[in-house]
Amino acid sequence: MSHPLVIDWMALSFVPGLGSKGIGQLVAHFGNPQKVFEAGKQALRECGVRKNVLSSLHSPSSFLEQAHTLHKRLHASGADAVCLDDPQYPRSLKEIADPPPVLYVQGRMELLNSYCLAMVGSRAATAYGKRSSFVLAQGLASSGATVVSGVAAGIDSEAHRGALSVKGATIGVLGCGLDVVYPAQNRSLYEDIRREGLLVTEYPLGTKPDGYRFPARNRIIAGLSKGVVVVEAARKSGSLITAEMALDEGREVFAVPGQIDSFKSSGAHWLLQQGAKLVQSADDILVEFGAVANVSVGGEDVPPIHSVIDPETEELLKYIDVYPQSRNEIIAASALRPAKVTELLLLLELDGLVELLPGDEIRRIS
Repeated sequence: MSHPLVIDWMALSFVPGLGSKGIGQLVAHFGNPQKVFEAGKQALRECGVRKNVLSSLHSPSSFLEQAHTLHKRLHASGADAVCLDDPQYPRSLKEIADPPPVLYVQGRMELLNSYCLAMVGSRAATAYGKRSSFVLAQGLASSGATVVSGVAAGIDSEAHRGALSVKGATIGVLGCGLDVVYPAQNRSLYEDIRREGLLVTEYPLGTKPDGYRFPARNRIIAGLSKGVVVVEAARKSGSLITAEMALDEGREVFAVPGQIDSFKSSGAHWLLQQGAKLVQSADDILVEFGAVANVSVGGEDVPPIHSVIDPETEELLKYIDVYPQSRNEIIAASALRPAKVTELLLLLELDGLVELLPGDEIRRIS
């Protein structure tokens, strides 16, 4: 059941020129959004309300009608609105400087107050970054944490997929309305999160993903979470903005190291230089919060290498580094015939243990 004043909260959020901070200040002064609409002009002026906003607050009928219509549409689509003084509103999000007055949600609403950890990073992620994001999210979700990210391409998508792959919990925070899929290629992932996790946004139905909405979206990602993990990010990126927001709100910040010459990891490396905690596994994150990851996937222990590949293939794996090597270097080190090395490398690639790179180079997947 919706909060009794949710319509008033929604209507207040539609008033142009007010903003989340302004709404918070007015509600704190008058007690609730209904009383804000009922307040006299002089009382509103004394709160610093500008003239153009003042006229809107004294003619709220169109905003209230808009809120009623939107509320009906939300319920018809299986979604809902959660306002700031609703008991279901995320407690951690209330702590930030400018919490959204209304959240539009669809999916498992109980996740709003679950144990959340955020993962963010580059949209144009490398194979290393995507793999790191997926595996870390698996570990966090397997240990009972809810993985929060922004449903963007790259690192965000892999974080959600990693959590869902072990039937774990995940929250997708949108920079648009619940009925707008962005990016379009993530429609299947969007539907998976809506069905098995939770979609959250501060924007009403129909809101397009304009660029300026995403920095605001990032404060929700940071605010929902006890910590933020930056997997792969350039020095100037939205991911670092999220990390800085997390620090401002007293959250923990973690970073995954990359290659020293990769500009896509320069932001993560800068965070490490500033004192962010280095991450090599999910345990590095969880121990900070008094938990240790249960290293299993889908409820089954991951078998050691020797139980899934034969001794000859395992022996070749010892000669393959996590950094790229040429095929000829591996052949020389292993002293095996080239045809045999090619055969074994194919088996290792199929098992997800090595990656074949352009230029006939190979690297081990740790």
